[in-house]
Amino acid sequence: MAIHYKELGLSNTKELFAKAIAGGYAIPAYNFNNLEQLQAILQACVETKSPVILQVSSGARKYANATLLRNMAKGATEYVKELGYAIPIVLHLDHGDSFELCKDCIDNGFSSVMIDGSHLPYEENVALTKKVVEYAHKFDVSVEGELGVLAGVEDDVVAEHSSYTRPEEVEDFVKRTGVDSLAISIGTSHGAHKFKPEQCTRNAEGVLVPPPLKFDILEEIEKRIPGFPIVLHGSSSVPMEHVNTINQYGGKIDAAIGIPEDQLRKAAKSAVCKINIDSDGRLAMTAAVRKVLAEKPGEFDPRKYLGPARDVLKELYMHKNINVLGSAGKA
Repeated sequence: MAIHYKELGLSNTKELFAKAIAGGYAIPAYNFNNLEQLQAILQACVETKSPVILQVSSGARKYANATLLRNMAKGATEYVKELGYAIPIVLHLDHGDSFELCKDCIDNGFSSVMIDGSHLPYEENVALTKKVVEYAHKFDVSVEGELGVLAGVEDDVVAEHSSYTRPEEVEDFVKRTGVDSLAISIGTSHGAHKFKPEQCTRNAEGVLVPPPLKFDILEEIEKRIPGFPIVLHGSSSVPMEHVNTINQYGGKIDAAIGIPEDQLRKAAKSAVCKINIDSDGRLAMTAAVRKVLAEKPGEFDPRKYLGPARDVLKELYMHKNINVLGSAGKA
């Protein structure tokens, strides 16, 4: 039997996106796979009074189990009340690759889904996206589509090369599909290795600086679909303190380069009203776990290393909400 997202206390994205565009901020879309990640996200967003989009990839859904995820989402809406502030929470499928997957998520309480047909020929992308929209809108579920391809690796999503979104396609795509938001490609990418060192320049401190995002493409898209919600995927900044901690305690992550936070703050002041962040959380948690296990090699209680990892993750997300996305105080 299908379960509607409102039964779980969740929100869809329509009103949240309208407020974000008008207010010049972006809503955080944080991926999670387990309890500690979920706790960190909710604690950070309650303490900063930020709305939040809980993102679940198809891989995360397989890992955590669909039934458990649905009940974790219901628990999330009740937990924030216990924490003292009932922030709006969206449960979103990240990079859905088929109508069947999107339908199953909608039937299991998701309030928003992404159908990613960006790898398909244009007309096939339109047809697939429209099919998902027609089903989702029967249940007031929001749908995110994508034009343009992001390079990199994230769970089941793999692309060697990126292709920028073509502004001349966006009007037709939005009109024909009926999507509620559009993910675009303007220079972000998946994973912790978003750029090669040879693509970057060095600043006065010798730090590698990646090429800027293609704000000219974003501006042209905004002109063609004014006020329409835009989404940025692959927007982790890859904090070097966490990369260095991982490497210090036995890890090996070389040449990891992310999106500068000032670039994301600039994007968040535009029609970009949803910014996806996953790799930063993975790095922060891994750094904290490695540090505990290196300093206390006899430790085998998962709470003793996952607890500190959760705390570091919470600090990261509070920083993002306040200083990068501008979503703090907007719940």
